Amino acid sequence: METVYTHGIRVAETLQEQTSHLEKFWLTVTLLGDPKAAFLLVFPFTYFISKRTGVAVVWVAAISEWLNLVFKWILFGERPFWWIGESGLYDKTSQPKVHQFPSTCETGPGSPSGHAMVTAAVWWVVVSSLGSFVYSRTHSLVISAVPYMLYVTVLAAVGISRIFILAHFPHQVIAGCLTGLLLGVTLRSTVPEGRPLLFFFSFSVGLMFSALVLNVALQQLGVDIFWSISLAKKWCSRGEWIRLDTAPFSSLTRDCGALVGLGLAQYWKPGGWSLPWAARALSLAVSSMGLYHVNRLPLPVKPQSLFYNQPFPEGGVDKHPGTVPPFHQEDG
Repeated sequence: METVYTHGIRVAETLQEQTSHLEKFWLTVTLLGDPKAAFLLVFPFTYFISKRTGVAVVWVAAISEWLNLVFKWILFGERPFWWIGESGLYDKTSQPKVHQFPSTCETGPGSPSGHAMVTAAVWWVVVSSLGSFVYSRTHSLVISAVPYMLYVTVLAAVGISRIFILAHFPHQVIAGCLTGLLLGVTLRSTVPEGRPLLFFFSFSVGLMFSALVLNVALQQLGVDIFWSISLAKKWCSRGEWIRLDTAPFSSLTRDCGALVGLGLAQYWKPGGWSLPWAARALSLAVSSMGLYHVNRLPLPVKPQSLFYNQPFPEGGVDKHPGTVPPFHQEDG
């Protein structure tokens, strides 16, 4: 793997050198490709247009992010920003000319890319529904292929942004895209629309319990599942860039909570309300603003149990970065 990692660092170095003028663009793209965006942005807008597609977005996002967590625990993928220092292959004269950004220092393992995997799965649900709708109206394969072209463009942009900020190696991005696409195709036909609340509660508990069992099993085998957090703290150039909401269990609580919330919504009002477009648009605007401000709330990080019981957490963890290597001195 050393050759693969070294090649990935060269790719990241080339991207930062050749596309430095697009830095703000890449940072915006990586923000929009965050798995949280599926719940905060994609879901409200898709539900506004199509209830079934909106439900599918939450369903696919939760399952794909949970599977990404499992894969990361098993595959132990490195991340570029810490591998450069940990590898021991570079000295002061041969350090790659790369630097970190506020979004770089994620604390979970790197393989496969969660941004790429969840984006590929969720947006497949959206574009396949849109493509089918366009074809039913135009009967044109060319026009109905436009959403799929946009899909490929979005995946490429998210993948490049992850490499650019040193969050992932190229092979991790490719693995995430392919896995996410497979999940999107598979799960699109299993939308739990109209299911009872007990189904969502049981499924959520099942996801949580299975993840905890895997966690305990790995620790019993002598695997340090928190190894990546230590490396992130050690090699991140700024302590405040280490965020607890990038830790594996943060995504797990988000996914389980989203599924229970989806079940409660359908249980409370199974058929929803038949509202005119103006009222639905107003509801979309109000809910989007509400989600935006809830996401910006500074949530407590101590004790961690309190943090994990909050939706869509933001904020930092204890700031104890270790030795900062030479290539970290330049800020993003």
